[in-house]
Amino acid sequence: MSRTIDLNADLGEGFGPWRMGDDAALLDIVTSANIACGFHAGDPDIMVETALAAQQRGVAIGAHPGFFDIRGFGRNAIRESPKRIERDVAYQVGALQACAALAGTRVTYVKAHGALANLSNAEDAVAEAIARAVAGVDRGLALVVMPGLPAERAAERAGLRTVREVYADRAYAEDGTLAPRSAEGAVLHEAHEIAERVRCMVEDGAVTTLSGKRIPVGIDTICVHGDNPGAVEAARAVRAGLEAAGLVLAPFAPHRAQP
Repeated sequence: MSRTIDLNADLGEGFGPWRMGDDAALLDIVTSANIACGFHAGDPDIMVETALAAQQRGVAIGAHPGFFDIRGFGRNAIRESPKRIERDVAYQVGALQACAALAGTRVTYVKAHGALANLSNAEDAVAEAIARAVAGVDRGLALVVMPGLPAERAAERAGLRTVREVYADRAYAEDGTLAPRSAEGAVLHEAHEIAERVRCMVEDGAVTTLSGKRIPVGIDTICVHGDNPGAVEAARAVRAGLEAAGLVLAPFAPHRAQP
């Protein structure tokens, strides 16, 4: 029996008339779309339009909440209380749920964005705040997490379904977190290199750090960032490489029609 795996990208990350990335092209490649919810990017028009475009292609959608940081694209770590983080995440998930309903579809998972995700992989209090928010809004939502880190443990304690994610185009630090973007080699750009790296990760069940250390991990989904210049080419190469290796690309959270 063929193994199934998901391919996701961060989409809907424009604002007003400004757009980032080629969402239409990526939606023809990926199986899940992480849609910005208005804090680091996105607005009601973009959220509804992206959800509708995903629904038309059978692509699952997830909420992609971040810090309230439009200017910094959610990449600035903002020191908020756990209660504020919990409420902000719940607010963003609810906003996308409403926009998805207008598009005739529904949100099936949540994946934290940028600095918020990075903090959840380093600090238990942040990880637990996100998990509480998701569980409080809808315990049927899955939570996408990096394996072996506080975010995964918090989701499990909250009784949420966890979806373990690796990154196609980002390098790893020694503790299994993402290497800072400022580090040499932290962001990969060559499509063929990215595709081969993903194939190796999936076949080996492990990620390799910048120093060459191998860390075994479970892998349910692969992220290709939609904001990189070569995102579409990289996503196509990754998908082709996985299919050539005998994997079936499909959403980890099956697409569900509006009730």
